[in-house]
Amino acid sequence: MKLAVVTAGLSVPSSTRLLADRLAAATVAAAGEPVSVTVVELRDIALDVTKNLLTGFPSPQLRTAIDAVTGADALIAVTPVFTAGYSGLFKSFFDVLDADSLVGKPVLLGATGGTERHSLVLDYQLRPLFGYLKADPVATGVYAASSDWGSGEGALQRRIEKAGAELAALAAGRPAAAVEPDFVPFDRLLAEVSTQDG
Repeated sequence: MKLAVVTAGLSVPSSTRLLADRLAAATVAAAGEPVSVTVVELRDIALDVTKNLLTGFPSPQLRTAIDAVTGADALIAVTPVFTAGYSGLFKSFFDVLDADSLVGKPVLLGATGGTERHSLVLDYQLRPLFGYLKADPVATGVYAASSDWGSGEGALQRRIEKAGAELAALAAGRPAAAVEPDFVPFDRLLAEVSTQDG
């Protein structure tokens, strides 16, 4: 299986790249077959993307990135959240792809941000974008806030593993295995709160 990973983090080191790498590792672990992973670091080709938008001609480096994404069997796409939305660089890269180049491609969506408040970017911005491109996003998207990298990392890792397993299954054409939901039922939350107050 050929897996392409697009990451739009701007800093070095980048939490966006860290999440992308962990999603790729989880997908490889769940694949059950050899996986070739190609990482497209958009920071490295930002100028090439801009020039392509202005001229319509990709540089050799951008052409290599485009070919890696469009030729992959599955895609992981991870963006940082800026001003309550995906990054402009992330959107610009997908704007330069041919409109039908991702049709039916299994995609795992991920995002990073400072607070949990931006987690809906997965469902309200990334899913519509990849729906328009006619890709096939897996059910579980992964959002990682700053707090997820500390004490909350166990829950984050479970989401990563679940999403990676879904992507590997979809790319192989098999149904994803049933996984326990990663949430606490409301009645249990109420019981815990009443015990603490009591």
